[in-house]
Amino acid sequence: MSSDSTPSITSLYPEYRTTTRLDHLRSTAYSYLDAQSHTYLDYTGSGLCSSFQLAAHEARLASTLYGNPHSVNPTSEAATIAVEQTRKRILKHFNADHEEYAVIFTPNATGAARLVGEGYQYKRGGRLVLSADNHNSVNGMREFAKRKGAKVEYVGISGTDMRIKEHDVIEKLATRYAGVIGKVRKVVTAPIKGCLGNLSSAPDSVGLIALPMSEKQQYQNHEHQSTGKTEERKEGGERRNGLFAYPAQSNFTGVRHPLHWVPLAQSRGYDVLLDAAAYLPTSRLDLSGDIKPEFIIVSWYKLFGYPTGVGSLIVKRSALAKLRRPWFSGGTVKAVTIGVKWHQLSDRLEEAFEDGTVNFLSIPEVAVGLDWLDSKDNPPPPSPSSCSPSSPCPSPESTGSNGERNGVGGMEILETRVRCLTGYFLERLQNLRHSDGRRMVEIYGPTDTKMRGGSVAFNLLDARGKYVDERLVAFESAAAGISLRTGCFCNPGAGEAAFGLDIWTSFSRLPLPTLWRMWRGQGRDKELSFEELLRVLGLPTAGGIRVSFGVASNERDVESFFGFVEKTYRDRVTGKEGLPDRMGC
Repeated sequence: MSSDSTPSITSLYPEYRTTTRLDHLRSTAYSYLDAQSHTYLDYTGSGLCSSFQLAAHEARLASTLYGNPHSVNPTSEAATIAVEQTRKRILKHFNADHEEYAVIFTPNATGAARLVGEGYQYKRGGRLVLSADNHNSVNGMREFAKRKGAKVEYVGISGTDMRIKEHDVIEKLATRYAGVIGKVRKVVTAPIKGCLGNLSSAPDSVGLIALPMSEKQQYQNHEHQSTGKTEERKEGGERRNGLFAYPAQSNFTGVRHPLHWVPLAQSRGYDVLLDAAAYLPTSRLDLSGDIKPEFIIVSWYKLFGYPTGVGSLIVKRSALAKLRRPWFSGGTVKAVTIGVKWHQLSDRLEEAFEDGTVNFLSIPEVAVGLDWLDSKDNPPPPSPSSCSPSSPCPSPESTGSNGERNGVGGMEILETRVRCLTGYFLERLQNLRHSDGRRMVEIYGPTDTKMRGGSVAFNLLDARGKYVDERLVAFESAAAGISLRTGCFCNPGAGEAAFGLDIWTSFSRLPLPTLWRMWRGQGRDKELSFEELLRVLGLPTAGGIRVSFGVASNERDVESFFGFVEKTYRDRVTGKEGLPDRMGC
């Protein structure tokens, strides 16, 4: 069946016509895509940077000198002001109150998750409850939890649409036994190369560094004034059971998990970490209403491509005061003595969690990127004469010319376009057939646009109905000038659900020497290789293909992908000959 029989995108999604503003941006701010004849379909991996963002960065650096922050010299003052203005701009984007939330800059979303994982204090009998659908950056928090004596439990994935049932979440938050409700029944960690991680040994106790009591009490008092509840009451009458961590949107399937799970978990005595890295590039998270997670992790290049190396932990001040740092470093302390081993962390909670010098040249570009997403009409670029250390170049909605309409125009228009393109892509994908009528695709996750984002995970099937190896697709799509993602996307829980794996049963069938090697192997030469793991699990392939859409995507990108797939794989029998071994996932 030819994809030519599929209706046009505007007949399926008439609202796509309301997003033509983004076609203008494709030909101007993102013109390098067509100039290089490139089809970019990996927006969940990284957003793309507009030419206007780069121009704003150049103009800012050309007009103002910046130096190491937190001093009184002019260059330091300029950097400090730019960083603090960016904190305010981030809180504005989330509609968050500065008195309630703080912004901590980290190298990436993983760094934000680590701050919570290493600093979170579990009560006796406390638990870390994770959704099986989680990026490994969040899964890795279980190592900290286990060392602190907390129980680690998972809520499994159910059904062909690969969602998590709410009653499973409720039951898991209420129960006190180990295990996983849903398809995944037990957590197994082994020293396997790649994203699956390494079960490493570490001391059971780590020296803890407390925040100043005055700071802790200050934010407990604020919480009491704003909510009528004290931390003592939460820890007593409403005992804190632990931490619940899940993604607002799956980086594997694009499934959007309900945001109302945040207050649901909080009402059952849990703090909540919300992984918003895959959600924020096409949707806005409003923190002014009932959805108020204690911790939100963000990676800014996912939204607008530049800067890289800058993430954020957006955190309730009351929750931040409860974290404990296992060490201190330059920038995090107010005072340190050597003769007596004493120190005191910075009075400002944000600085107490920002190790070393923050990326002061790149952090202001976050404000530029947010302005770019929100803007409708851009002002002319600032002139160097209008900038000074005390009043740095503003973060314009990037530098257009003569008020040209260059901004994205708000998250709503972007969300509409991505939803339309995703629905159109899914329609085309399900219609792919070989000449004999056999289907060419196996989709993982929802096949419609309800409660999902702009990521689609799938595998191609050859003329015999067998999986086309994802490594082959990676090589051949790259040669065709297409950027897409292949592998398991560092989300083992979703991968296990996609392939119907029962990891515990698979491992229990292994000979004892193999199990011993997996758990107790010392040194790289004794670890189980990734290819050996695939054979143990009986997997026909190591992962899948992921296509995702974003700000510069258009209908031509969809046509380019399907033209490539139909020409390359229709009626073809594929193999694995000549493909290199997989080193990890």
